[in-house]
Amino acid sequence: MDAGDSSAAGAAGAAAAAAKWRSDASRAFQYYLDRSTPHATGRWLGTLAAAAIYALRVYMVQGFYIVTYGLGIYLLNLLIGFLSPMVDPELDPSAAAEGPALPTRGSDEFKPFIRRLPEFKFWYAITKAFVIAFVMTFFSVFDVPVFWPILLCYWIVLFVLTMKRQIMHMIKYKYVPISVGKQKYGGKKSGSTSSSPKD
Repeated sequence: MDAGDSSAAGAAGAAAAAAKWRSDASRAFQYYLDRSTPHATGRWLGTLAAAAIYALRVYMVQGFYIVTYGLGIYLLNLLIGFLSPMVDPELDPSAAAEGPALPTRGSDEFKPFIRRLPEFKFWYAITKAFVIAFVMTFFSVFDVPVFWPILLCYWIVLFVLTMKRQIMHMIKYKYVPISVGKQKYGGKKSGSTSSSPKD
């Protein structure tokens, strides 16, 4: 066996070991991600911490405003997906008729609001975006010199116009994407059985 064969075998073994390590790391990451699913408050507190760390980093280096602007546009896009129904009756009326419809009258059957972007995917995308933006702040190629107040004003105008359009869409099709304050129905309570009155 010559040196070429041994080096090829060594490279193949290293590639197999790297693939196994990548597979194990991916499996472990997915395991902990799945375990975090029911803990919404903890997940969002972690995302808030990541956002605070990113904001502190941008404030300390006084730069990377174009990265922050891109992050803001991406978060706005995610928010629209989170607030929109899965089947948009404005874009596809035939699919809206076939799929779960939003009730328009009091006599209509209640059908739950199904988001285009579920809460878990919304959280995961936001967290990943903050982590990627944070890593980008360590590379000077992304620190494009811009006049940040212009970007901020443009983002605020874009946010207001987008939210206005989204609220008009909610009013037109009579849906509320937030479940706070909505009536919730539960099963019979075990202690709610009425006992016969004593004479």
